[in-house]
Amino acid sequence: MNRTLADWLSHIERIHPKSIDMGLDRIREVAQRMRLGRPGRRVITVGGTNGKGSTVAFIEAMARAAGWTVGAYTSPHLLAYNERIRIDGRDAADADIVAAFEAIEAARGETALTYFEYGTLAALWSFERAGLDLAILEVGLGGRLDATNLVDADVAVITTVDLDHQDYLGHDRESIGFEKAGIARAWKPLVLGDDDPPSSVLRHAYVIGASAVRAGCDFFFAPTPPEPGQPPQWRWREVGFGVDLPMPALAAPVQMRNAAVAIAALRALGKAPNRQQLAEGVAAARVPGRLQRFERDGVEIVVDVGHNPQAARELAAWLTAQPAAGRTQAVFAALADKDAPGVVAALAERIDAWHLAGLGDAGARGQSAQALVERLRGSAAGTGTAHADVDAALAAARTDARPGDRILVLGSFHTAAAALAWLGAH
Repeated sequence: MNRTLADWLSHIERIHPKSIDMGLDRIREVAQRMRLGRPGRRVITVGGTNGKGSTVAFIEAMARAAGWTVGAYTSPHLLAYNERIRIDGRDAADADIVAAFEAIEAARGETALTYFEYGTLAALWSFERAGLDLAILEVGLGGRLDATNLVDADVAVITTVDLDHQDYLGHDRESIGFEKAGIARAWKPLVLGDDDPPSSVLRHAYVIGASAVRAGCDFFFAPTPPEPGQPPQWRWREVGFGVDLPMPALAAPVQMRNAAVAIAALRALGKAPNRQQLAEGVAAARVPGRLQRFERDGVEIVVDVGHNPQAARELAAWLTAQPAAGRTQAVFAALADKDAPGVVAALAERIDAWHLAGLGDAGARGQSAQALVERLRGSAAGTGTAHADVDAALAAARTDARPGDRILVLGSFHTAAAALAWLGAH
């Protein structure tokens, strides 16, 4: 039977009883049967609590500006599964992903693989055949036991460490940092985007002999003084090298840090793009669902995948720096295992009205609007209006909005995907 990509995705969702089953034994066994080699001549693996997708996009854009053949594996997707596997800036075609899934199925025998493990093997199989100069792998969850850690990275990156996925990674930054540090390799660079990373990360790097490259210590970045008639710029520097760069097209203030971390990762490879290529890549990088802005009849609608308190604090900083002319409404829908009260607390002073939506199509981790309202009782969003789904919440917010108002949509990738579909964004 010839399966379509949709058929395959339905199949691989059914064949493993757990959506998350961390560990490398299963995927390593299947990879050995598939005789998978290196996915690229060089490999950068990107982990962290927030900023992974944007950092991957910056690395990808700068490397492509240098003329490299680049593959990027990211997750989750927003509108189509094909987004997860990119080669030279193009999403993988259905037929190519199906061919990869067929190769995996032929090799796995009785070994059950998760949805994410299937996708990781498909990306590695596709990348090896593409003859990449650089493969960029985004960690799905944690690092030490994540499927992407099957590959030994030439450079490992940890963007940030904060509280998220505590049921799997631990309940404090030190525990979570240890899990994320597992992507580092002995005597290889480990680029750290936090100014103050957990001691568990630094300790692990020391124990294995990884070379820690730290923001604010080994590389620096800051806006440059404005010049009349010139667009704003910023400067990245390390000992013996500096470059003036355009502001990222990605809007949040944190994107300067993500771009800086991406430059540090490429510099750590030993052969990096030149100054012009770095500037071109910073200007070119785009990621859907990261403060993605739309305008509808004078109302600004901003869609962001932010889903934890750290991301919400960054959103609050952007709202402060870019105030709306009128009111700001939030459309908020979160998965059941996320810190929804923490997200609301971080944004409370910047939001005038809350629309709370259910995520009934998000599987076991989804929750209804009523459940979200109960979790937020007593918070700034506790008196918000409840809606069955994101579509209904957005429609209500749009009806309430006037020209000059802003609607912020956030809470999860599922929320962002629903909003982009409602907006007709492709």
